Amino acid sequence: MKCSPLTLVKSLMAASLLFAAAQAPAQQVLRVSAIPDEAPTELQRKFKPLGEYLEKKLNMKVEFTPVTDYAASVEGLINHKLDMVWFGGFTFVQAKDRSKGQVVPLVQRAEDEKFRSVFVTTSKTINKLDDLKGKTLSFGSESSTSGHLMPRSFLLAAKINPDTDLKRIAFSGAHDATVAAVAGGKVDAGALNISVWEKLVAEKKVDPAAVRVFYTTPGYYDYNWTVRADMNPELKKKITDAFLALDASKPEDKAILDLQRASKFIPTKAENYTAIEAAAVNAGLLKK
Repeated sequence: MKCSPLTLVKSLMAASLLFAAAQAPAQQVLRVSAIPDEAPTELQRKFKPLGEYLEKKLNMKVEFTPVTDYAASVEGLINHKLDMVWFGGFTFVQAKDRSKGQVVPLVQRAEDEKFRSVFVTTSKTINKLDDLKGKTLSFGSESSTSGHLMPRSFLLAAKINPDTDLKRIAFSGAHDATVAAVAGGKVDAGALNISVWEKLVAEKKVDPAAVRVFYTTPGYYDYNWTVRADMNPELKKKITDAFLALDASKPEDKAILDLQRASKFIPTKAENYTAIEAAAVNAGLLKK
């Protein structure tokens, strides 16, 4: 039985489409980034083993692309230049707001359920938040949850307005840079992420006898790995499963978790960040 030319063309087109579909997954690249809350070299070092692990689990290439600032991580994801980003709680809220709810947080570290910030100083006269009045203070990035939003929120709750009650506020751009500013005497005090503080102390990059913590905030939800809502559901599940499968009892997995400063990863959801959103609105950092 002979095929008509039209039927033959349709058959060939269908076959080529099937071939292309079969080839597509092998050509896929998962483009990943993270908010620049530490030095770019440190972010690359932390991600390398995790990226290699994800490549094996997902059977696709994983590329880490550093971004210049927090805003670039948000824009990169919602403009389809990135597929997955390590956000702080506030950056996630900004991305959710900018994309009109078209981003989804997949997983967070167990530690991110009750994350905290610390205030540090070298001054013997600063021992409580109230002592900051009339002094100079450095935050991290303006878009940082643990380096700006939540420290500002707790200052406001203590009836201290950083913009009017302090002599001067500065933004270092990153948590490690905040510690350096305090240690170098550029500011009287600084606020940063407790995880980075503990890492700097453990690595002896800061002397806790010289730079000391004088206030630790209550806990709040913070970091997460976020993707766009339009990501292929199968890929979304594979990524989630890969993170949840990391097991600290296995040496290779523990090495990855240690670099991420995580005991394990757990599922998360957008609703976990409503308090962060409320704090951002209250602090005047997010308009609704």
